[in-house]
Amino acid sequence: MTPSSLDELIEALRCLPGVGPKSAQRMAYHLLQRDQRGAGRLARALSHALEVLRHCERCNTFTESEICERCANPRRDASLLCVVEMPADLAMIEQTQSYSGLYYVLMGRLSPLDGVGPRELKLDKLIARAGDPAVAEVILATNFTNEGEATAHTIATLLSARGLKVSRLSRGVPVGGELEHTDTGTIAQALVERRSV
Repeated sequence: MTPSSLDELIEALRCLPGVGPKSAQRMAYHLLQRDQRGAGRLARALSHALEVLRHCERCNTFTESEICERCANPRRDASLLCVVEMPADLAMIEQTQSYSGLYYVLMGRLSPLDGVGPRELKLDKLIARAGDPAVAEVILATNFTNEGEATAHTIATLLSARGLKVSRLSRGVPVGGELEHTDTGTIAQALVERRSV
C-alpha cells in the first residue's frame, strides 16, 4: 500500500500540464529516491514564489512589486500595447529584440468549453489599460489556435468599438522555410496576407 503522503505528492504533480499518473509517479519517485536535494529546492522555490509573486497592476504579468520592471521602464514605447496569452509568449516576443513597447498578459484565452469567458479573462481590465491616452495601437499577439483566434476577434471588436487602432500579428511562411515543407494552411494564409514589395 502506498503511503498517503506519497499519493498526495503524486496527485499534486499531476496538476502540471501534460503530466499524467505514470509521469507524476516517476517524478515523485525520482525526487524522493534520487534527488532529495532538488526536491527540497523545488519545494522552497515554489513556496517562496507563491508568497512573493503577484500580478503587475499595469500588464498583469508576474512580478514581486506592484508594477513590473518592464512597465516601469521609461525607455519602453508607451504608445504600443501588445496583448499576449501567457508570460511565456511575452518572453518569446522579448527574445526577438524587435519590440520595445509595453504588454498586457491575459493569463489565458477564451475557451467556452473550459468555462473561460470574457469575465474570467478580466477583459474589462484590458479595456481600461488600452484606454490609456498614451496607447496609440494595440497589437493582438494571441496564438493562432481556434481559441486564440476567438480571443483576438473578441478583443478587436471591443477595442475597435472604442476607437482604438488594433492590429494582429501576421501569419505566413517561416523565415528560412521552404514551400514544399510548409503546410497548405500556412501557405494559404501567407497568400491572403501578402504585401507589396
